[in-house]
Amino acid sequence: MSELTSSSAPDLSDRARELAAALELDGGALGAVLFGLVTRLDACLAIKEIATGRYVNVNARMAALFHSSAHEMMGQTDADLLHAAHTSSWRAAEQVASAQSGPHLSEHRVELDGQKREFSVTRMALPAREGPPRFLFCVWAEVTADKQREAQLAKALLQLEQQQQQEQSMETVRRDLADGGLRDGVTGLFQRGHFDDQLRREVDLSSREHREFALVSIALDAPNDVVKASGEPARTRILEALGRLLRSNTRAMDASCRLDESHFAVLLSGVGLATAHSRMEGMRRQCATQIVVLEGRDLGFTVSMGVSSFPHTAHTQDELMNAADVALHEAQARGGNHVTLASIKFESL
Repeated sequence: MSELTSSSAPDLSDRARELAAALELDGGALGAVLFGLVTRLDACLAIKEIATGRYVNVNARMAALFHSSAHEMMGQTDADLLHAAHTSSWRAAEQVASAQSGPHLSEHRVELDGQKREFSVTRMALPAREGPPRFLFCVWAEVTADKQREAQLAKALLQLEQQQQQEQSMETVRRDLADGGLRDGVTGLFQRGHFDDQLRREVDLSSREHREFALVSIALDAPNDVVKASGEPARTRILEALGRLLRSNTRAMDASCRLDESHFAVLLSGVGLATAHSRMEGMRRQCATQIVVLEGRDLGFTVSMGVSSFPHTAHTQDELMNAADVALHEAQARGGNHVTLASIKFESL
């Protein structure tokens, strides 16, 4: 059961009187208008006697809920209309609401016509002219469809999480058999030593054949609150997802690497600066919209990227890595979830 705190009843009454006076309304006009608006929202309205729990006024929507008429419901209690298993929780919520000075919100599930239906109920004691409140104003809003959608979404997320876990397990087995330990166990990306060798060969080859290639430096942005609350399991799930995205967005001639805990690099063979930026911008969007599920919750993550190219922004392996890192830091300085290009070097004549 959830509760809603709000202004106290005297405060609300004073505000209502002040507003009615300011608008020069007749006595009771504001209450009548509000009552009519709530009725138009297709909500069930009822006024009950606090001491006995008997209905003293209901609207047609409330009466229809119990397959009755408003006249027939007068003087009846919930126990007269439904099984006591339901009404005991209702009565407890009414007692809590009657003791509060503001609205009280609770949720109830009831079986009607063989179907389980769920309602969000707001109750508030009506201030009496003298003495303690005698009546309770109740507004019932059905939330069955909303709850069903939430349950369906939770089920879909759970199925997606199970699928991702199975795919990750199968991919890990395939990598171990094919690569002989050259890849990182979590992301499936090449480890630093192998990547450095491939980058060195790419620099030598491109220098001899006078062709260009791109290097991308990538970092995970700061985790959101959901990821922080979930701890290391959430971080592992995000690293697995990023690894899958990097592998799926690179060709056989390219190479992806996990440099350290949250720093990654991608070598794009034979690709110029503009093409590399376009491809990484697409991958950045994929990361930002990727559904990563842990225990039924969508984690979400974003990355920042810096793109350098050989030979336009650097001429050596170290210069290339440094240029990509400088561009990455600029992307992070812009707030993350950004792709930044390294500055092109112009040779003096």
